[in-house]
Amino acid sequence: MLACVDVDYRPELTVAGCVLFRNWTDGHEVSHLVEHGPPAAPYEPGQFYRRELPHLLRVLARVEVPLEAIIVDGYAWLGEDRPGLGAHLYEALNREVPVIGVAKTAYVTTGPSVPVLRGKSLRPLFVGAAGMDAATAAEHIRRMHGASRTPTMLNRVDRLCRTS
Repeated sequence: MLACVDVDYRPELTVAGCVLFRNWTDGHEVSHLVEHGPPAAPYEPGQFYRRELPHLLRVLARVEVPLEAIIVDGYAWLGEDRPGLGAHLYEALNREVPVIGVAKTAYVTTGPSVPVLRGKSLRPLFVGAAGMDAATAAEHIRRMHGASRTPTMLNRVDRLCRTS
């Protein structure tokens, strides 16, 4: 099973979502989970994981099936030796499940990430991974369902978080 995860921040609460699907090319989810939690910690530049990680761990704790990989909306690495959200999540999960980071904007240094063009977009996604080769992760993201820049399942988890 594969999972896409995301978090939505509101003044009074945080909503973490997880969309589960079987194959990289699937256009429909198998199921999803939503977890409402306390407001997030303030944003700290370069420390995004501190804000998002606790909420992702809470929703992932409810997944009852083994995961092949987890896709996060954000960077896996901020530089060669600077872990981003994806790498921190991989470590928090005891390195048991590879985590792929998919970022929509360029960071100052993108570390070991691969630019991926999807659909008709001329703006790449920046794909990196912890526990998996970045090139393999990029190919998985390239193959994911959806004609637009952002894969269907990442759009789905984003909408799930914003509307729950």
